[in-house]
Amino acid sequence: MKIENIIDQLEHNKNCFRGLFKDKSEEMYLYRPQENKWCLLEIACHLLDEEKEDFRARIKYIFDHPDYDMPSINPPAWVTERNYISRDFQIVVSLFLEEREKSVVWLRDRVHANWEDQINHPKLGVMSAKLFLNNWLAHDYLHMRQILRLHYAFLKDQSGLNLDYAGNW
Repeated sequence: MKIENIIDQLEHNKNCFRGLFKDKSEEMYLYRPQENKWCLLEIACHLLDEEKEDFRARIKYIFDHPDYDMPSINPPAWVTERNYISRDFQIVVSLFLEEREKSVVWLRDRVHANWEDQINHPKLGVMSAKLFLNNWLAHDYLHMRQILRLHYAFLKDQSGLNLDYAGNW
């Protein structure tokens, strides 16, 4: 996939996320299908932090510091360390969408950068900026799937009805 196409898709995904997060009640955005699963609020917080501190920051790091090892981050730990569950859902969603817009603008300014630039990731070895960009898009898709599963589980739990007529989930 071309760099421009990936950037276009990241921009399109901003609108997809906007729709997936729109008009959610507190009951919905705090709903957990299982105790160890993230609620919609935690997913939104994760997406915001990943937008700022992972993908965009790491690609920038590759372009700016290719001779240095990449600093480590721990997104799963951020859920509790940053107390995601106490955040305001609407504010987090709004901030995430703003950050995505900043990311798209930043990426468009670098379409002609050397996307084959590489860095040593402490756990995964040598990784290129292009690899990070593709994984950014894949990360979107993984969380869209997670959000859709959450919506389905919420509907099933709230309705108390058999949803088999809709098709196999």
